[in-house]
Amino acid sequence: MSVVNKSFHPFDKSRLDALLNRRFFYAPAFEIYGGVAGLYDYGPPGSSLQANIMAEWRKHFIIEDHMLELDTTIMTPAPVFETSGHVARFADWMVKDTKTGDVLRADHLVKSVLEARLAGDREARGLAAQPKDDEKDKKRKKKAKTVVVQLADELVKEFESILAQLDNYSGPEIGDLCRKYDIRNPDTDNEVGEPQQFNLMFASSIGPTGQHPGYLRPETAQGHFLNFSRLLEFNNGRVPFASAQIGRSFRNEISPRAGLLRVREFTMGEIEHFVDPEDKSHEKFREVRDTVLSLLDRHVQVSGSTQVTQMTIGEAVDKGIVANETLGYFLVRINLFLIKIGINPKRLRFRQHMGNEMAHYATDCWDAEIENATGWTECVGCADRAAYDLSVHSARTGQPLVVRQALKEPIVTEKEVPEFNKKVVGKTYGRDASLLQKAVGEMDESQLTKLKGELAQGQATISTEGKEFTITPDLLAIERKTFKQSIREFTPNVIEPSFGFGRILYTLLEHSFWCREQDIERGVLSLPPVVAPTKVLIVPLSAKEEFDPLVQEVSTKLRKAGIFSRVDDSNTSIGKRYARNDELGTPFGVTLDFASVQNRTMTLRERDTTDQLIGPIDDVITVLTELAACERLPAYDGVQAVD
Repeated sequence: MSVVNKSFHPFDKSRLDALLNRRFFYAPAFEIYGGVAGLYDYGPPGSSLQANIMAEWRKHFIIEDHMLELDTTIMTPAPVFETSGHVARFADWMVKDTKTGDVLRADHLVKSVLEARLAGDREARGLAAQPKDDEKDKKRKKKAKTVVVQLADELVKEFESILAQLDNYSGPEIGDLCRKYDIRNPDTDNEVGEPQQFNLMFASSIGPTGQHPGYLRPETAQGHFLNFSRLLEFNNGRVPFASAQIGRSFRNEISPRAGLLRVREFTMGEIEHFVDPEDKSHEKFREVRDTVLSLLDRHVQVSGSTQVTQMTIGEAVDKGIVANETLGYFLVRINLFLIKIGINPKRLRFRQHMGNEMAHYATDCWDAEIENATGWTECVGCADRAAYDLSVHSARTGQPLVVRQALKEPIVTEKEVPEFNKKVVGKTYGRDASLLQKAVGEMDESQLTKLKGELAQGQATISTEGKEFTITPDLLAIERKTFKQSIREFTPNVIEPSFGFGRILYTLLEHSFWCREQDIERGVLSLPPVVAPTKVLIVPLSAKEEFDPLVQEVSTKLRKAGIFSRVDDSNTSIGKRYARNDELGTPFGVTLDFASVQNRTMTLRERDTTDQLIGPIDDVITVLTELAACERLPAYDGVQAVD
């Protein structure tokens, strides 16, 4: 097998963007009307790639872990998000240009400006080359201008420390940074105002008169929680279990940029794993505990560093770095999924949320971040949401979203129980009797035991809410009683992995793109067969009618084997036909020539190496079906014998 140097040419984002646009992987929506920022349409290869990623996601998670699949509504009544906390808290900080009124996301502004200053410092120190300011660069979205100025060593450390923990800053603290370091709008060099919160949800209304306010959902999760009782019943009343859903979500981003990395409408895959709060172990954790992950925990970030630690998930859970086994299990499963579909493991890390950035519902959260041309981007979040969601929805609606679990052995307990003589206490204290009963009812076991001893001596005194009560045994009796508990009732906790498929798709394209060493104009997408839009390209060498039956036969057999293939019978050269399908990420190609018609053989081409193998048609199809390395076939020397 030939050796391919995929890094001979440095990565060029402008070439990738040109390829994706030319081959219609995706494009701005409503383009002929001028477009709307943050909205994109996927073309044929992009749609197929996303569908294949989602199909693999379903196999990897839903099927392998026996999850319950849902499809819940996008339009959601306002009370749901009022209860969940999204109306009050689902917001980002924005700042406005003081002269133009342009709106910028505050943390992105700080990041862009400080990174540009550090880049200028590195160049001033001779550590980085100045990028060429060519026409392609000018067409890109403006970023903070890099000015070649050497900074004081202390200032460099300050900037690096700020960037390492930027997600942990509150809005007012970001405002302080803007003033302290004179951070301005890069497009205008104008000052910016104080950060303000902006809710990211799209508001709407339900009904012809708009009498029911609603929102487009910013996540699919609430549909899982509201259907919890039905899911629990479907699962025979047992936990743990997981539900999963793929669906559209909407966020009114302040300043959507960077293509698919920050959009206003996107497809998510979310899993809600319901678990006993007293037992967050996972039955499969022992299978993954030796898996090594790249971890960036909160303590390292708060110290001003982004140094990643390589650690087994077993060690991370044992040390309390990752909160529990179930959370750790899903981090490993996320890691395996991303690598399986083609993400470079050297550019993948798990970053723990710091205190201020933690969602209002989370007790621990890790993001799978993937490095790309814009930096490290969150593509998957994995949070322990505790019992927050089920608890608040239950309190709002009065519906018990709980698990009732029959105990194998009843729990027998003894405790002191206070019993008032209601007739006497009411006659003695009138309206204040309820205060006294409340005070005694809130006492713990030790307080009741002490009170019982005082009553045995004749009387006791209780003070509450500024009033004093003298009680005697005829008012209150405290007796020790035995209780037998056969049912345990609890609100389950939730571990939630949440996937943004658009971000995963884009970073996969970036990780897969390279240009051939001998010709920089020949771009290649090395997409794994499992997600490639087209698996096999069928290339007949001639357009003569005698080829038609063979082309039809090969196409039919591949289709019956479940392999998506395309026929390219255009009159251009075979090299050009393969080159343009290399751009689409097609991993394999088969060539049918005149010898194929006579001998029923065909060549098999591998995309990255361009190596060709040869064998009988059925053997080649068998190899393609297995998506193997094709080592069973002899190498093709470019010549087939023809009698």
